[in-house]
Amino acid sequence: KMQSFNIFLPALIKLCRSGMWHGMSNEALDEVSEMRASVENVTCLPVVRYMFWLKQTRRVSPLKNCRQGSKRNVLQFAGMAVSVALQPERVIVEKKRPDVKQRRVVVTGMGVVTPLGHDPDVFYNNLLDGHSGISEIETFDCSKFPTRIAGEIKSFSTEGWVVPKLSKRMDKFMLYLITAGKKALENGGLTEEVRNDLDKTRCGVLIGSAMGGMKVFNDAIEALRVSYRKMNPFCVPFATTNMGSAILAMDLGWMGPNYSISTACATSNFCILNAANHIRRGEADVMLCGGSDAPLIPIGLGGFVACRALSQRNSDPTKASRPWDMDRDGFVMGEGAGVLVLEELEHAKQRGATIYAEFLGGSFTCDAYHMTEPHPEGTGITLCIEKALADSGVAREEINYVNAHATSTQSGDLKEYEAIVRCFGQNPQLRVNSTKSMTGHLIGAAGGIEAVACIQAIRTGWVHPNLNLENPEKVVDVGVLVGAEKERCEVKVALSNSFGFGGHNSSILFAPF
Repeated sequence: KMQSFNIFLPALIKLCRSGMWHGMSNEALDEVSEMRASVENVTCLPVVRYMFWLKQTRRVSPLKNCRQGSKRNVLQFAGMAVSVALQPERVIVEKKRPDVKQRRVVVTGMGVVTPLGHDPDVFYNNLLDGHSGISEIETFDCSKFPTRIAGEIKSFSTEGWVVPKLSKRMDKFMLYLITAGKKALENGGLTEEVRNDLDKTRCGVLIGSAMGGMKVFNDAIEALRVSYRKMNPFCVPFATTNMGSAILAMDLGWMGPNYSISTACATSNFCILNAANHIRRGEADVMLCGGSDAPLIPIGLGGFVACRALSQRNSDPTKASRPWDMDRDGFVMGEGAGVLVLEELEHAKQRGATIYAEFLGGSFTCDAYHMTEPHPEGTGITLCIEKALADSGVAREEINYVNAHATSTQSGDLKEYEAIVRCFGQNPQLRVNSTKSMTGHLIGAAGGIEAVACIQAIRTGWVHPNLNLENPEKVVDVGVLVGAEKERCEVKVALSNSFGFGGHNSSILFAPF
């Protein structure tokens, strides 16, 4: 290379003295090209780049000195250019994530706490039989409210599930969450003995809540009226939405992904899809996921009454929740929790787990339109379903069951129905129903128990009825909606929708394994 410089260096010095670089003329570029041709194994392109940089940054003093004939400066500049030329031409390599085959995710456990029972089979059998869990509120005096009905849990015990000293101080949403989570573990055969053999750094908890510890927070406000000394010392952590997941993970010793998502009524689906993605990406092998809420306290009921969202059909509670019916007058609040055990397929096989269904994928979108109203064109919902199909690699013709969000509100039911028809067309095999017609709206837990309903439909070959669909909206094709009785349906792929205040949309898909 040094022999090459004997040719290259004088030519470069001559070029610098000529002053041609000052004007960036074509002659300069031609001469550099000639030099490159005469110098073997030396890349002159960096020299050109270096000189262009000098021109663009107005750092032309070396060139000026070159024109004035200063031998020292000419050599200094030439030396810098040659040092650049010595370097091999840099190849820009785009950094890419390693091409890892996406891991499959399966459902190996289910846990529920609902107005229709605290066991997945009991819960689903009640749905199939068309039983309603909606009744008059008994937890507190609601006689002054225009709405006095809800999907209230009448009998619930934490015995055997939650440590007594904690259960006395915890909010109900946390009690429901921990109980449903442990029931899901039991249902999935994840006994303490089995859990001891798991890699706990690869096991996580992602169970969310829309409302969090409302009662704990409300009680703290009342105590503060007397003195801060009367406040529950755990009122702050027990009111936060993340603490249920955290305490459950502490109890189990699980050190993998652990957090909570709160996206109003879409909370559970957001948690389920994110939990599945942790497994798909290889960050976890087992995830507890879903949602829990206990909003049935005066401030919770009053808040939804104030925004005119609730049904006031107090005289006949079981008839109050009526998705797609012309006589619907709002949704019915509910409470409870729904939790799934998601597991990596090979991990589940290795421990001999019962596989209830396969989780295929899902999607999130935002309406970016209004706090409480869906987009008038259903744009966000349609986009969400389409993206969920793409993420799952499922053809739209394969979907033959949709568990709709359908809460029994005037605009929400129709916008979702229109989006479903827009996505799937007139598919004669498609069956659509709403679990909320019997449970009421469990807010952040809704998607959790509805995911269980989808999985149970896959397992049993039956889809539950739509209760109270007596006077359907004229634009609704009743041939698509499940009627007043359960129907036989061999589910190929089930889609579960959940949408929340703020324009949060979510769709997740399950299939037989």
